[in-house]
Amino acid sequence: MFSFYRYGVWPYGVFRKLGIPGPMPLPFIGTTFWLHYGRTNFDIACFKKYGKIWGIYDGRQPILAITDPELIKIILVKESYSTFLNRGLNTSIVTAEDEQWKRIRTVLSPTFTSGKLKEMLPIIQNYVKNLSVLLQKKADRDELVDVKEILGAYSMDVITSTSFGINTDSINNPKDPFVQQVKKLMTSSLLSPLFILSYVAPWLKPLLEKMNLSIFSNESMEFFARSITKLKEKRHSEIFLLFQGRVDFLQLMMDSQNSLTSHEMNGVNHTYKGLTDSEILSQAIIFIFAGYETVSSALSYLMYELAIQPDIQQKLQEEIEEVLPNKAPITYEALMQIEYLDMVLSETLRMHPGISRLQRVCKNTIELNGITIPKGMAIVIPPVILHFNPEYWPEPERFRPERFSKEVKEQINPYTYLPFGAGPRNCIGMRFAFLTMKAAVVSLMQHFTFQPCKETQNSNHLFPVFFEECSDVVPATDVTNP
Repeated sequence: MFSFYRYGVWPYGVFRKLGIPGPMPLPFIGTTFWLHYGRTNFDIACFKKYGKIWGIYDGRQPILAITDPELIKIILVKESYSTFLNRGLNTSIVTAEDEQWKRIRTVLSPTFTSGKLKEMLPIIQNYVKNLSVLLQKKADRDELVDVKEILGAYSMDVITSTSFGINTDSINNPKDPFVQQVKKLMTSSLLSPLFILSYVAPWLKPLLEKMNLSIFSNESMEFFARSITKLKEKRHSEIFLLFQGRVDFLQLMMDSQNSLTSHEMNGVNHTYKGLTDSEILSQAIIFIFAGYETVSSALSYLMYELAIQPDIQQKLQEEIEEVLPNKAPITYEALMQIEYLDMVLSETLRMHPGISRLQRVCKNTIELNGITIPKGMAIVIPPVILHFNPEYWPEPERFRPERFSKEVKEQINPYTYLPFGAGPRNCIGMRFAFLTMKAAVVSLMQHFTFQPCKETQNSNHLFPVFFEECSDVVPATDVTNP
């Protein structure tokens, strides 16, 4: 019994020895108990009580939380390759480590160039059209709109189509089999007994990996593996090659299998092989996990902010009209020209960042500004703490797109604004996410004006943890026919 208890409390002296403050952990579960208040609220409470650095325990895992911009710069950029490269799907670009990560990143980077994104815009526009048609029907019937649900469907369709190359239509057919499998995959992982087991007993993770056990549903993983195999076979067919198919992430990842990639990193030239089938599956799934919530949440919050601040919405509509008069068709070049749209999106992501924490793992013991970080220590950086710190953002609770005007944004410390991370391991899909959001916002602003309705709850919150409170707005008025 004593040994069992000792196992449950043994790691909890780490931060006391390092002189780092933090909340008192409980046996076996650490500080996880406090997360029932919400991860973001927990981080806010710790920041207010302990300052810019504190220690917590996810289960038995010590985690160092850092919100000091200078230390963040060192961790994400200066010491990134030598000390803080890794994060805590083993073969996805999010969790791959060291040389495997470098190879995957090198292979995938050309996928997100301006040229490739421009070629994918027609796929996005197809779903933007579906979204506008549905909203027009609801506006004609003067119906309330659950923005979270509809924009979530739009995000799901764009992500699954560009990741797997499948034309889904969850906007009009939410019971689409492929979409149902995606939702099952996303909802089942955190409820998996294996997830809970690896959380309480992290030393079992290597054993679980060797046994090919995963927190993801075997049924869903097998479904996606079969789907990718069939899609690859179809795309290798003579008919598909004759018409050259479509440009999407799946095709670009398949293309990587046919050639070696040469890339220079840190002054050394590396030649990398293309992605394996399992790596392609991992990338496709992580695109869904990372892209779906980021795009749907940001768009939903943006529409809410526009609905309750009609002056900002009107200014955005006017600038869109200047660049695309008379509801002109959207082009890639036009989306890049609408400066106020960038400002509005950037401010939305400041107030409602899509990620609650950035994560890194210390590869070597290092001392930073008098703080010793031991080898193997997990590091987290909660962006929302930085984004709402009045030391960096005056009146942080106010939605003010002007913070990101060309004149002002040059003064922003880049390590106080981290909606997509920073450094070599920043979000590789950032430009794609922006393109997906921009196309939707421009089309909606061309055709609708969003207004709050009596069912819209007052948003006294600032953070994604209370997401349900900003769902309902009404597309009430045609922009050009008030």
